[in-house]
Amino acid sequence: MRSPLLGSFLRWRHSRSVLQALFLSLAILVMVDGFWGPQLSPKNMAGVLPWVHWRGFVALALLLAGNLFCMACPFMLPRKLAKKLLPADRHWPKALRTKWLALFLLFLFLWAYEAYHLWASPLLTAWLALSYFVAAFVIDGFFRGATFCKHVCPIGQFHFVNSLASPLEIAVREPGVCATCRTRDCIVGRYEEPRGLDQGTEALRPHERGKLLQAGCELWLYQETKTGNMDCTFCMECIHACPHDNVGILTRAPARELWEDPQRAGVGRFSRRPDLAALALFLTFAAFLNAFGMVTPVYAVEAWMGRVMGTTSEPLVIGVLFLAGMILLPALLVGCVARCSASLSRSGRTIIQEATRYGYALVPLGFGMWVAHYLFHFLVGGLAIVPLTQEYLAFLGFSFPRAPSWAVGPLVPESWLLPLELIFLELGLLVSLVVAYRIAVREVGPGPRAVRAFAPWGLLALFLSVAGVWLLLQPMEMRGTFMGS
Repeated sequence: MRSPLLGSFLRWRHSRSVLQALFLSLAILVMVDGFWGPQLSPKNMAGVLPWVHWRGFVALALLLAGNLFCMACPFMLPRKLAKKLLPADRHWPKALRTKWLALFLLFLFLWAYEAYHLWASPLLTAWLALSYFVAAFVIDGFFRGATFCKHVCPIGQFHFVNSLASPLEIAVREPGVCATCRTRDCIVGRYEEPRGLDQGTEALRPHERGKLLQAGCELWLYQETKTGNMDCTFCMECIHACPHDNVGILTRAPARELWEDPQRAGVGRFSRRPDLAALALFLTFAAFLNAFGMVTPVYAVEAWMGRVMGTTSEPLVIGVLFLAGMILLPALLVGCVARCSASLSRSGRTIIQEATRYGYALVPLGFGMWVAHYLFHFLVGGLAIVPLTQEYLAFLGFSFPRAPSWAVGPLVPESWLLPLELIFLELGLLVSLVVAYRIAVREVGPGPRAVRAFAPWGLLALFLSVAGVWLLLQPMEMRGTFMGS
């Protein structure tokens, strides 16, 4: 925030709106081409930009910075319009103020991606994007705060969980400044009129405070007690609202928040949130099964399952495969590991309690697999945007001396691809082992008990790492390009 150029832009209160407008333009381009453009995926923006470039940039952003996609999310501009046109005064039902709904929607999203070949269907991709805009508009048009982001958006949950291993977070610079602050603008917003400080922060109702100049955090992450990136969309509202310039985008030790367990604003303690732990574990195992869906052996598995089930319905077969690989098998593995960990360390906790404490340790490993997978597609197919842009401009009436060349190569030498993938995967493994051990030390103290508590989780991480190496060694479909697998 204090750097000469980038900091000046980020401190500008309209910086996020500019980024959102840019990505909204790209989203409109994707939808227009998806609905009315050629339905050959590598020749359509809806077949390339979301599934090759967007996912590649997301992986890099999370790895190098943090949740930058939510910062520039194109779905937020229609959402802002909804807040003005609709009442947005209802409370989200208490029963849904968890991550279970978002986890279910994530499962549906990943299943639909494979079952209906979204990467090969520009039309379905366009409909998916449009449905996202409608959902954000309707939900946040009727409910208070950023309900869609916090409790519904499956893409947002992906970024929340994986940004736990990112090197940046929005945080307080000097805690002492917050301790003496009485206006709490970072959470309630900054108003035009003084708000009766002698009466206390909550003395005046919103309509008594004058004109709202700057909104506060709509995800209810109070900066004084906020810790880490969970539920943080990097909206920077708290930064712009703080009258003391005491909130910034700060560096931190990546993954540190995974082994710490303070009381977090808007989230509570990780160790008391089985829904959050389930989300983290789901995304970890989904990273491996999602990659498995793109390698050659999956076709033999699907054919065998079809024969056993007596069906030729691909969506049904993939649904059963995903249910087994993302829900049932992970539950069995994690349950056994949690039981062993509790027994070896004599913690006295139940399986769910143990898994809720240690499940977050697998996030870096899952993130490493997501990065390896997404960067593979991006590095292989990133240059496809060049002929695709030429084709689109030609459709709009621009002329070029030469026809687009679709025989594009990877962004890096092909011999680099596998080593890069393995580096990210094994780096994730290393961090997961560190996090698991630090959680064990936190829970049972240093010494032999910590080693015994850590051992089952370390073995599970090693098992998943070996599975990941096997997956990366398999021929993988090069989706979004004319290149074969």
